[in-house]
Amino acid sequence: MDELWGVVFSAIKAWFTLVVLLIMFPAMLGVSLGITETYMKILVKTLKWATVRIEKGSEERKTLKVSSSNGLIQRLDGSMEEQIWELRGSRPKPPVGGDFTLSDVFYFSRKGIESIVEDEVTQRFTSEELASWNLLTRTNYNFHYISLRLTVLWGVGVIVRYCVLLPLRVTLASIGLSWLVIGTTAVGFLPNWRIKEWLSELVHLMCYRICARGLSATIHYHNRENRPKKGGICVANHTSPIDVVILANDGCYAMVGQVHGGLMGVVQRAMVRSCPHIWFERAEMKDRHLVTQRLRDHANDKTKLPILIFPEGTCINNTSVMMFKKGSFEIGGTIYPVAIKYDPQFGDAFWNSAKYNMVSYLLRMMTSWAIVCNVWYLPPMTQHEGESAIQFANRVKSAIAHQGGLVDLSWDGGLKRAKVKDVLKEQQQKKYSNMVVGEDSSD
Repeated sequence: MDELWGVVFSAIKAWFTLVVLLIMFPAMLGVSLGITETYMKILVKTLKWATVRIEKGSEERKTLKVSSSNGLIQRLDGSMEEQIWELRGSRPKPPVGGDFTLSDVFYFSRKGIESIVEDEVTQRFTSEELASWNLLTRTNYNFHYISLRLTVLWGVGVIVRYCVLLPLRVTLASIGLSWLVIGTTAVGFLPNWRIKEWLSELVHLMCYRICARGLSATIHYHNRENRPKKGGICVANHTSPIDVVILANDGCYAMVGQVHGGLMGVVQRAMVRSCPHIWFERAEMKDRHLVTQRLRDHANDKTKLPILIFPEGTCINNTSVMMFKKGSFEIGGTIYPVAIKYDPQFGDAFWNSAKYNMVSYLLRMMTSWAIVCNVWYLPPMTQHEGESAIQFANRVKSAIAHQGGLVDLSWDGGLKRAKVKDVLKEQQQKKYSNMVVGEDSSD
């Protein structure tokens, strides 16, 4: 029995030694030994081979969907007024007042059927369907038996992901979080000198790099000359909780969020000791003016780290950008937009919080092949004279969507958990009412 425990202890010791020497230390120093790069090359070639095999076996069936957003239906462009007048055909528009024709019913019937079959909102809260299988069962709905070799390859992949990658990633995540708590707590005891600020940023950066390396993250940063500067506000589209790790892997930020309990609360309390992160109590989060004032005070201090905010307020499935809450744009100062786009071929980074809890989501992440994404730093933007906070938010959102190749939607991400507000319905009703009775009529 003693010999067995000795073997187990030696194996664990060897495992941690390899992890620390080959992954942890290089990650902390921001260097790479080429292990991740080699792994990604092998993975890309394997997935290409699997894709070719699937395409050959599916030629006669043609069942692979291109994407959930490829369009089961073909939508018409244009406003409500333009589409209704097109349906009315050659009927002349009255010079004064409004008008009604029975053909208007077809417009609303078509819109209703479109929303039932494939609406623009709810499909943004489910994982996007891939054009081809990436050997992850959960990201494919069209796979049928193709060949023995492909099935064997999938089985080998399961063993690699759950028996090699999962233990490795759990080990690195544990080391990263432990080092974050211990390091920030230790730095928190130092006096408020410049060296404390430098050590705090160093500890945060090293811990996030360890966690990123633990996810086999391959991150491509573009236009680094536009990286957020101190005293600014960084806003980005939101796909996953690991967005924070992706961005903080290239620079330090002041985080904003609600105070939590449990393990997350321990991490938050440790982080705030060494760096001025902004954590709100639940009661404070309901006071919008208090939140805005605290954020404004932080942004006005040019010695503090840039604030990182995700104005959508919820995770969207990596295909779109939804409405930005205006609160982040009422603070004033410089906004640094950032666009994040994940490559779904290697793993689904989207967190469907309505379906998976945090533990289930992290398990899915740690059993994916890798996390591959592009990050674009956009030129800083400021509010124009006479521009409202809502207009400014929409302008920043459009820039992020355009750069990331994402669909720019005006819908509120809160629809992930709530129904459409009555005021939005009334806006559509008012538009049609103006067409029927005329805009000059009294309300």
